[in-house]
Amino acid sequence: MVTENTFTIGIVEDEAIIAEGIIMALESLGYKTTEPAINYTEALKMIERDKPDLVLLDIQLSGSKTGIDVAQKIKDEYDLPFIFLTANGDHMTIDAVKKLDPPAFLVKPFNKKELFASIEIALHNYAKADATIEPKIDANLALNKFIFIKQKDRYFKVNYSDIIYMKSDHVYVDIFTESKERYTIRSSMNDLLNRINSPMFYKVHRRYVVNIEKIKYINGLEVFIGNESIPTTKEYRDALLTALNTV
Repeated sequence: MVTENTFTIGIVEDEAIIAEGIIMALESLGYKTTEPAINYTEALKMIERDKPDLVLLDIQLSGSKTGIDVAQKIKDEYDLPFIFLTANGDHMTIDAVKKLDPPAFLVKPFNKKELFASIEIALHNYAKADATIEPKIDANLALNKFIFIKQKDRYFKVNYSDIIYMKSDHVYVDIFTESKERYTIRSSMNDLLNRINSPMFYKVHRRYVVNIEKIKYINGLEVFIGNESIPTTKEYRDALLTALNTV
């Protein structure tokens, strides 16, 4: 059993034997894995460093903060799904978890099939929801064909037509242009798309948005734009092909 796409799965688990078992199961399923984080601080460092597509998150961790604290931080500042792992399926734990609306919840011990199903469903639902987010309508922004971007103490006018693609790095977005300028702003990708509010830009991956006018061709799970190959996934690609009215 191997996944169609290679995703990186972040692991937050403070019991070494359990973490090693999870790594072996994930690798046998075709996923990439991170080094296990054992506490809140390590978990955030791992997310920043390795940029996983999904995080497996044990509720009970070393230190004063729990996996629930990590999950809250992920919801507040990072754009990725997570799955809770716990040995306790009691009502108190379930109630605490439900408040964070996780895409899945696994009670230990779980088997490889259960792990695979939870990850694939979580990734599918997350990508499907993300690909269908409707931009907020702002009459003034809709008339604009450019955006002003602050870099240090200056504001640069960037025409939408100059933007090739944008890449999200959690709380930052890099904007790449045909004029070879690169801008970095502090924002989530969805917030930036809502500000730009233009059908010219389309999300093809959790971390990538492309200017559809710059697309040369789409091949499998890659979008070729300018001189760049941008990764996509089946859910995002299918939504893009529908939007492009392909025949």
